[in-house]
Amino acid sequence: MSQHAEGSYYIPHGTKWPIVGSLGMITMLASAANWMNGSSTAQWTFWLGLAIIIFMMFGWFGTVIRESESGMYNAQVDGSFRLGMSWFIYSEVMFFAVFFGALFYARALVVPWLGGEGTGAITNEHLWQGYLSVWPTNGPANIGGEFETIPAFGIPFINTLILLTSGLTVTLAHHALKHENRGLLVMWLAATVVLGFTFVWFQIGEYHEAYTELGLTLGSGIYGATFFMLTGFHGMHVTLGAIMLTVIMFRSIKGHFKPRNHFAFEAVAWYWHFVDVVWLGLFIFVYAL
Repeated sequence: MSQHAEGSYYIPHGTKWPIVGSLGMITMLASAANWMNGSSTAQWTFWLGLAIIIFMMFGWFGTVIRESESGMYNAQVDGSFRLGMSWFIYSEVMFFAVFFGALFYARALVVPWLGGEGTGAITNEHLWQGYLSVWPTNGPANIGGEFETIPAFGIPFINTLILLTSGLTVTLAHHALKHENRGLLVMWLAATVVLGFTFVWFQIGEYHEAYTELGLTLGSGIYGATFFMLTGFHGMHVTLGAIMLTVIMFRSIKGHFKPRNHFAFEAVAWYWHFVDVVWLGLFIFVYAL
């Protein structure tokens, strides 16, 4: 039984959700591996695994919300939530650091080396003679095919303005919450949700243009691979963040959160500011430079 008296140590009660989530994840992992190896049934089991994970998220988060609203949690639990979210965002920082590292390694070291700089002179002379170390590149021997890049000061710049504005609106929503202004809280949250999904909509249009008109795909050499891995994973994070903001908005409409007790709101706001910062790095190093 959970203990929640003032000053007591909280002991979590038993729950089925971790094992449900584990079953969903192993189903998705095994199915994805078999799907890529041509299995005729893996596609369906993959979606089954995803459905299990979605079911787990609704159930587990629903349990946490009910316990929080009933006053079951104390300061110790709040601190645990904050520490857990901090480590989660740190893991996300390391996740994107790997892909940025791959981009910088290829652009600053590998491409110049293949072009004949430093110890790459022999490689350039005997294998890729005439290859110039320019960026973006379709690789030696035109291996990535011909493609065009997406101009930075088009949709990417518009999306930058959208995300920066959404960072402001979610901050305004936080201030409204702390001042117990429920109307402004919901209004600014709704604006943030609209901006988030607008970003995703523009990125879908950008991808469609890249594939159908510019010849820029995942197979377009190292540039195409790093471009779609970085922007694609970021787009996935924006989508998840916008969904989480939508949940927070509906909870705010229902009257959840108090000026001194609203960690769920803060956690989503932290996550949203994180995706804002990552996008600034993407805009500068992937699109502009």
